[in-house]
Amino acid sequence: MIRFEDVSVTYPGADRPTLAHVSLHIPEGELVLVVGRTGSGKTTFLRAINGLVPHFTGGTLKGRVIVDGRDTATHPPRELADVVGVVPQDPMSAFVTDVVEDELAYGMESLGLPADTMRRRVEETLDLLGLADLRGRALRTLSGGQRQRVAIGAVLAAHPRILVLDEPTSALDPGAAEEVLAALQRLVHDLGVTVVLAEHRLERVVQYADQVIVVPGEGRPILQGTPADMMRSAPIAPPVVELGRLAGWHPLPLSVRDARRAAGPLRDLLVGQQPRLRAVPEDDRPVATVDDLTVRYGVNAALSHVDLSVRAGEVVALMGRNGAGKSTLLHALVGVGPRPEGDIRVEGRDPRALPGSALLHSVGLVPQEPSDLLEASTIAEECRTADRDAACEPGTTRALLALMAPEIDDRMHPRDLSEGQRLLLVLCIILAARPPVLLLDEPTRGLDYPTKARLAQVLTDLAGAGHAIVLATHDVELVADLADRVVILADGEVVADGRTARVVTSSPMFAPQVAKILSPQEWLTVEQVADALVSIEEAG
Repeated sequence: MIRFEDVSVTYPGADRPTLAHVSLHIPEGELVLVVGRTGSGKTTFLRAINGLVPHFTGGTLKGRVIVDGRDTATHPPRELADVVGVVPQDPMSAFVTDVVEDELAYGMESLGLPADTMRRRVEETLDLLGLADLRGRALRTLSGGQRQRVAIGAVLAAHPRILVLDEPTSALDPGAAEEVLAALQRLVHDLGVTVVLAEHRLERVVQYADQVIVVPGEGRPILQGTPADMMRSAPIAPPVVELGRLAGWHPLPLSVRDARRAAGPLRDLLVGQQPRLRAVPEDDRPVATVDDLTVRYGVNAALSHVDLSVRAGEVVALMGRNGAGKSTLLHALVGVGPRPEGDIRVEGRDPRALPGSALLHSVGLVPQEPSDLLEASTIAEECRTADRDAACEPGTTRALLALMAPEIDDRMHPRDLSEGQRLLLVLCIILAARPPVLLLDEPTRGLDYPTKARLAQVLTDLAGAGHAIVLATHDVELVADLADRVVILADGEVVADGRTARVVTSSPMFAPQVAKILSPQEWLTVEQVADALVSIEEAG
């Protein structure tokens, strides 16, 4: 179905090819997972499948990419649209209409399908992805996760033979991600569709894959094999695999179910041990408070009578399904969005009353769409502007970026960065002012495990220095590693608020993999288990 024959891709001005001498075959009716570090070339690999590389991205493609018998060098994307459907990282970049139902139908209209066929497929797609309640909504009013599902649905409705997805679950809550992955499996198993997806959330996907393609980056050879073979030595792996490596389980488990079957002796060994927790500063001073907060969009209440208090040095995770009100709460804390009912205070002041410079040094928000904050034409210029705006020492922003994303070059255009790299750049821009309250909306979208670990360490250090951090996220593994406290929202109301281990281990939806494997014990991360095993060995 898809064949790469000695393919190399080099972008203008690049010192080396992004992909070099790639030769592989993807057969019909398989789910193929593409993994690799942020910026390694996964998106380039995906775009080569439907001819976006090089027809729209520029650069030079050597070798041949054959898709369903068509050479992408002589067949641009419009001539492959009936075969290949593509869902990009940024859903909004793919939308061409204003309303959910219209967007689902647009691709089929472009292919000239009959009206009755379009109507039937729209209804099927609405039900398949849980979008029926959103059919008449304007796309601009949807949450990031809801937009992601619409983007997937718009492609699925056209019934392509090949489906290419770039980070399809990155903005989805765990329940919605499971629904999307279940739908993809049905397409593969029942209809013979070939699905190729790049995903950093390996814990969600790897157990469903037929093949794994590892893109190591820097022009190094691409690796291809079964999930079990690839995960045995892969530099990035989900927690279930990392725990299996630590415990020496054979065969290496890829799913929570398989790991639980092997985990009995490990659970017995950990009896009486306590997970090591991050030391939280003893300062009880609340630096951000929300009292009886209600926020409405028209007649709809996005938040209803919410109370929240965040202390200095505390890391609070906001969780809940897409559209629960997490982003609205963050925007209210930074003083943007509809005028709220209730009281909001950041360091004792209403953020809406603060002038720009004072607000920048009081509270900073890293939004879901980091590109919204990028204006310059080079990374170096973006960093210099951030230093001036924050009135900090020249070079501060660039030093932060060198720590979090050393692979980013000063000469690059911010729009040429991957989704994850743009997010890290914006985080560094916000951190330059060192605001006492830092807000992050889905901060790990597009981030691989090593980069996410660097981000978690930076945030841990900031919290240790007394910064309050509030992050809205669907990344249960990040929450397990970083958060002191979890607040769960549902339909704009707080339904749970407590210590991370207590809240997530009692929730099948929001529990991390290690918690599911070692339940009922309250272990959250592989690192906690590794520390406990060292203590047991030293004591024994």
